[in-house]
Amino acid sequence: MAELKNVKLVIEYNGSAYAGWQYQPNQKTVQGEIETALNKLTREKITVHAAGRTDAGVHALGQVVSFRTKRRLSVEKYRDGLNFYLPDDILIRRAEEVSLDFDARYSAVYRRYRYQIGMERSALGHGLRWDIGFDLNLKMLESAADYIRGEHDFSTFCVLSSRKVDNRCLVYQSQWRRKGNVLKYEITADRFLHTMIRSLVGLMMELGRGDITMKQFSGIFNSGDHTAIRKVAPARGLYLVAVGY
Repeated sequence: MAELKNVKLVIEYNGSAYAGWQYQPNQKTVQGEIETALNKLTREKITVHAAGRTDAGVHALGQVVSFRTKRRLSVEKYRDGLNFYLPDDILIRRAEEVSLDFDARYSAVYRRYRYQIGMERSALGHGLRWDIGFDLNLKMLESAADYIRGEHDFSTFCVLSSRKVDNRCLVYQSQWRRKGNVLKYEITADRFLHTMIRSLVGLMMELGRGDITMKQFSGIFNSGDHTAIRKVAPARGLYLVAVGY
């Protein structure tokens, strides 16, 4: 009997055309496309496990998945073979064989996301960032980013139906950068809650626009009331950048 092989993939994708990462019946998903390609390549029924279940319209530069197979192919053939069968908006960047105890989701120690905002419209940036058409106060955004860093209860930023018993997350990195008319927010944490980053960006945008004060920001942050989030940033500006193990 052939021994099981555990394979890790690092994947890039444009999520614009997909109903999210996770497989859904009668929906086009990134997981569904990858599992279909794996079936063609290995002739096995394979389920892949991802580091993060990105929502509809969210992109990835470094999504990580793992799967087990009895097919003895080289890692180069997994990468190149899957890319042959995958659509152009999904790309396998790297493939490697890992130990059987590795799991893309449960072995992860951090995940890094980036959110991109355009302060003016762009044809080339369409579908890849949130174009808002006005300027934001970078100093206020930086103050909010500093406040977010550390361990907090992020219940405010998670939809009620997706909340856990414990909604605390440890944020290692939280910072804004500006290049020309594009703002980029990068955040790294041990885990993320459903809609957490897009809700944080939506609230920070209110602060950066002057609609709320820093005192109001902190009050909403600690309220635990998701209905206090008046704007959730659209999915098109969000990227899963990297996963650490």
